[in-house]
Amino acid sequence: MDLTQAISDWQSQGFAVLPGYLPDEALGPAVAELEVMFPSAEGFHSGRDPRRGRFVGDEFAGIDSFPFASTKISLLAVHDRLVRLARTLLRSDNLRLYTAEAWAKYTGANDYDQELHRDYLNHTLVVPTHGIEQQQVEMFVYLVDVPEELGPPHLVPTGQTANLPAKPNWYPRQADASGSSDAPEGFLASARPELYEREVSAAGPAGTVVAFQLGTFHRGTALTRSDGARYTMHLGFRHAEAEWSDRKGWADRSHDPAWYRFVEHASPAQLELFGFPPPGHSYWTPATLDGAALRYPGLDLSPWRSRLDAAVRAPSRGSR
Repeated sequence: MDLTQAISDWQSQGFAVLPGYLPDEALGPAVAELEVMFPSAEGFHSGRDPRRGRFVGDEFAGIDSFPFASTKISLLAVHDRLVRLARTLLRSDNLRLYTAEAWAKYTGANDYDQELHRDYLNHTLVVPTHGIEQQQVEMFVYLVDVPEELGPPHLVPTGQTANLPAKPNWYPRQADASGSSDAPEGFLASARPELYEREVSAAGPAGTVVAFQLGTFHRGTALTRSDGARYTMHLGFRHAEAEWSDRKGWADRSHDPAWYRFVEHASPAQLELFGFPPPGHSYWTPATLDGAALRYPGLDLSPWRSRLDAAVRAPSRGSR
């Protein structure tokens, strides 16, 4: 797959929109399990789904964090195409998935129209950087079609914001905007309506991926379609060494039943994205492998065992 245009857009404007990047065969199993996690559009708007109340009154109430109740959606978060895109943009094979969320939004449940902002305040301990070895890539992944009336993100090319400092972080359209009035002092700017005139819509079909840099200004937009629903994932990848950039401590979620279900279906390379030691790592010994077999009885440990067995059989340097 040719990602030349994505690389160019990523470098020149701070984001790349890849319409339909995930094919139907990748999306299908995950989309079939959406109702394991969220009400359907009909179930929400008719009031028949008893989970409806959770999503009303808070724009972030529709977020579920990894590992997901749906194993298929968990596996989609580390799909080969998404990992390949992250590796291409960050120019490294040694990455970590530092955040993964699934998000359901419903017309009328909340006001999803946001102010332009950057995400760095809860994605890193420091500030965005242009250094390629320290960069992060965020992704919006569309599980369904997201036309303009279903609230696609809007983004501002970084050429339009290059001179803006790290603080403030929120730029409202109007001077009396109150959406981020609870922000700590100095993080909410005065009105910058011209930025909204320069934003680009990322509307697209199911399977679209929007990849953007941590310093890219963007915002969520309102859902206006009657009885509408929008289902997406929000992912974040970073260089493995960039330990200052994290949102989740995966060990904190690793005794969740959904994690055990995910591990049983994940490959060694997918597990490594969470910091799971890869085959051949010095962590692995007969004792730790036996312990892992007890903790994860459904995990095929043969890739790890074969590498350890090969190391044991290899003659030591200098032997005759």
